[in-house]
Amino acid sequence: MSLFLIALGLGLAIEGTLYAAFPRVAKAMMARALGLPDPVFRLMGVGALALGVVIVALVRLAGGGV
Repeated sequence: MSLFLIALGLGLAIEGTLYAAFPRVAKAMMARALGLPDPVFRLMGVGALALGVVIVALVRLAGGGV
């Protein structure tokens, strides 16, 4: 559970840094995302999910995970 909370905190820290450093770009990306059809948005979410799982699996296989 602590590993999950660490990962969640790291994700929030990275996202917050991007919003703080580039607020105009973040708003523009959000506006574009609102215009996307649901299937495209869903596909992007599934792609991000798959990429995250692959990264975690590669790190664990390389011996860097818990």
